[in-house]
Amino acid sequence: QVQLVESGGGSVQTGGSLRLSCAASGFDISTVCMAWFRQTSGREREGVATIDSEGKSVYADSVKGRFTISRDSAKNTLSLQMNNLVPEDTAMYYCAAAEDDCMVAAQALGIMTPVHLFHNWGQGTQVTVSS
Repeated sequence: QVQLVESGGGSVQTGGSLRLSCAASGFDISTVCMAWFRQTSGREREGVATIDSEGKSVYADSVKGRFTISRDSAKNTLSLQMNNLVPEDTAMYYCAAAEDDCMVAAQALGIMTPVHLFHNWGQGTQVTVSS
């Protein structure tokens, strides 16, 4: 049974840092496309970062240079290091897994693999950044 459990959310001030973790079970995260998404009330879910089976990462423009996605294959855990946080980063953050690797074309263009390809989701962890 596939399960994703996020942790590490919280409240910080502008300029602060947080590290989100996603513990996966039931599959090997190093063999599929893994991602972090975020969502605020009334808005569509937004892709934050993806990482493919080769470890290549893609980021949304809004987080480039501030966020880093990584995985620990031994622990089967996905992480998101978030630095220099701003109020616009406030959202519920979700870990997601596709059933296959990231789209080759998307990776080549440096864009996010489409959300509809992610079929397994965690319950989310809240991140709040105050000014």
